[in-house]
Amino acid sequence: MTYLAAMARTAVLGYWPFSPPPSTDSMTTIYGIKACDTMQKARAWLSGHGVACDFHDYKTQGVDRARLEGWARQVGWAVLLNRAGTTFRKLPDADKADLNEAKAIALMLAQPSMIKRPVLEAEGGLLVGFRPEAYAARFG
Repeated sequence: MTYLAAMARTAVLGYWPFSPPPSTDSMTTIYGIKACDTMQKARAWLSGHGVACDFHDYKTQGVDRARLEGWARQVGWAVLLNRAGTTFRKLPDADKADLNEAKAIALMLAQPSMIKRPVLEAEGGLLVGFRPEAYAARFG
């Protein structure tokens, strides 16, 4: 292939024809808190298995209502709410009483530490929490 033909093909393909195509793994995003031990285990598993992903720290970057509501539709708000964490346990009893989806989402938006970690968005759906066997089933 001549240089000019390669340049023309680059314009069509979007990458240099003598290089491998760009990875589509960037469609995988892991959401959580950087300092969380479970997050570190999940990120180490992904890295060790060659799964490229973006990291979104929802403690520093927040999470938008639409995304959180979408997750709740996929897995249920009760799966997303981290009731075992210190942040939730320290809430006044009135805030913990009579939980429903709207109240849980409002709590998680106000204090993202109450969102269970990690939340992994990947082709094929959403994984909440880290279980190596679930990650292996998803990524092979």
